[in-house]
Amino acid sequence: MKSLLSLRHVSRSYVKQTVEVAALRDISMDVSSGEFVSIVGRSGSGKSTLLNLIGGLDTATSGQILCKNADLSAMSRKELAGHRRETVGMVFQSFNLIPSRTAMENVELALIFGRVPKKLRKERTIAALSRLGLAERIHHKPGELSGGEAQRVAIARALANSPNILLADEPSGNLDSKTSEEILALLVELNREGLTVLMVTHDEHMAETVSSRIVRLLDGQIVDDRKIGRAA
Repeated sequence: MKSLLSLRHVSRSYVKQTVEVAALRDISMDVSSGEFVSIVGRSGSGKSTLLNLIGGLDTATSGQILCKNADLSAMSRKELAGHRRETVGMVFQSFNLIPSRTAMENVELALIFGRVPKKLRKERTIAALSRLGLAERIHHKPGELSGGEAQRVAIARALANSPNILLADEPSGNLDSKTSEEILALLVELNREGLTVLMVTHDEHMAETVSSRIVRLLDGQIVDDRKIGRAA
């Protein structure tokens, strides 16, 4: 498989009340196209920080992140926005949908930012929502949707511009167990169709059922990185 993402000696530190706190320390890893990688570890281990760096939402203190051979550390703010718009799609635990807009409008907004021509946006938005089983809910606002439906809208929005990588930060964290299983099964299906998935989770047992590889963090460092045999 072709390497899609490379991290080389990446560290991220923050200053809190004059004290420097290391969130990530000397992280090096490669992700190949088509992998489903779960990043696991307890709270405070650096999982979300790592995902935010890869997504271009934060900047490393030191080290290098290459995505499709482009160096994120050398990118301007405009170029990082392009990275988030075109190369990665992001899904969060809290959905991050705009409450005043319908499911269709939330997804279409990503296409507007992606500079998709207006005449194509409606067609692509309806197709994305229909693919995720939301054809009858496109005119509903987030407050009128179940948690699982809201997360599906968020996934449709993340996939609207056909990203190379889906970054999912605790995507089932706010859902009940049955809905959680449905969302995770959807991520597995998308991965089997060729989408590269990086998912942050504190639930290692769950990660083992859906992932092809698990990376475990502890105190900002990789302490285990192993491929696993995901069930068919």
